[in-house]
Amino acid sequence: MRIDLTDTTASKINKALVQGRRAIGSPAVGMVLTMVIVTDEENAYDSMKAAEEASHEHPSRTLVVIKRHARNLRDRTRSHLDAEVRVGSEAGTGETVVLRMYGEVSEHADSVVLPLLLPDAPVVVWWPVEAPDNPAKDPLGALAQRRITDLYAVERPMETLEKRVRSYAPGDTDLAWTRLTLWRSMLAAALDQARVPVTSAVVEAEADNPAAELLARWLEARLHVRVDRVVTDGPVVTAVRLGTANGEIVIDRPEGPLATLTLPDQPPRSLALKVRPTSELIAEELRRLDADEMYAIALRGEAEKEKPVHV
Repeated sequence: MRIDLTDTTASKINKALVQGRRAIGSPAVGMVLTMVIVTDEENAYDSMKAAEEASHEHPSRTLVVIKRHARNLRDRTRSHLDAEVRVGSEAGTGETVVLRMYGEVSEHADSVVLPLLLPDAPVVVWWPVEAPDNPAKDPLGALAQRRITDLYAVERPMETLEKRVRSYAPGDTDLAWTRLTLWRSMLAAALDQARVPVTSAVVEAEADNPAAELLARWLEARLHVRVDRVVTDGPVVTAVRLGTANGEIVIDRPEGPLATLTLPDQPPRSLALKVRPTSELIAEELRRLDADEMYAIALRGEAEKEKPVHV
């Protein structure tokens, strides 16, 4: 069911949500969180699709904030809010509200979003494209327990990564880090099998890949060794090589969903190491809403070497 509202208010949107739920006989009590997506019109469809697929695991109310810019001066100075309410099959297992904001109201999006949050439920804010320099201090970000950004979507990812280091607050995370979960799990499992100290490390990846830089910083912090960065043709991270006294531990994925794991004195074996879609990354991030301490360590990299930590 879809309800369109023009020049509306948060109160009218809430009434439309109740009306929609009654019409399809769907209560709101099954929803576990509110997901706020802050995006532009160009990326709204893909973002909503990913959130809808993630909602099968995490039923949620999704609020999509789109700040529109009118073409002429008269409309640009006029402040108003249009909304599109989706419930039932139109919104996965939860409900979706698309908020298109014009004029001054777009500068106060938090005042529109706040009355629409599910009561007594966690709030997650996701910026699929451009995010504020300091997500925790953004008016919308301040409402959330978890703030999700994506270094892959920015024009200068390495510069933005350094801004993330300076502005990090508990609750921040990034999909560039989430993309590394399978790599980190396999590297930890390989080291558990090898049981030997690592003396050197290399991360091979395409140029200016933020996930590769986070992986290298994480390895430096956890293994207390220097990690060399080697540029390849990609795609994304293609290999990690860990040097030991007994030989190299290597995970190599030149292309495709399969990687090869090589351990000293053992035959190579194949591993599934696919590039996961955005919906899977979002679903993973929603499983835990506490502070991502490993992400903080990866951001700081060598600064964490002083602490006696283990992989």
